[in-house]
Amino acid sequence: MTSENKNRVIALAAILVAGGALAWIAFGSIGENLVYYWKPSEMQAQGDKAIGATVRLGGVVVPGSIDTTSDAPNLRFKVADSHNPGAAKVDVRLTETPPQMFRDGIGVVVEGSLSKDNLFRSNRLMVNHSNEYRAPTDGGTLTDEQWKESLTQVK
Repeated sequence: MTSENKNRVIALAAILVAGGALAWIAFGSIGENLVYYWKPSEMQAQGDKAIGATVRLGGVVVPGSIDTTSDAPNLRFKVADSHNPGAAKVDVRLTETPPQMFRDGIGVVVEGSLSKDNLFRSNRLMVNHSNEYRAPTDGGTLTDEQWKESLTQVK
């Protein structure tokens, strides 16, 4: 084997080893870390493993659970597996201003971590909504005065 062929074999072997190492690092433990989100019942089933881990929690906002009396921008509410009254629930504290679509009964995904006092501290909230556009129902038109008033309320 000539020195040129030896160099090619060594270079090819180095590329294969580096590629294999990179693939192992990238995909080796992706299966255990790939979670779109946990439901409240799944989070509760994890027990102490869920405490402190940064995860996404998905479910529906329990009607009547939104507490807007706390200091802004902190907002407290409960997320449940489903609309069923017996569904598992998790208390959530959100530290950002929620989107305008946020309301009772809407599907949400919150990102954050569960504390030892079983409060899910979230710094990000995403609202699940349909991608179907529905035109507003015919409710009349705004007068010029109503239109001007609505523009002054925008902050």
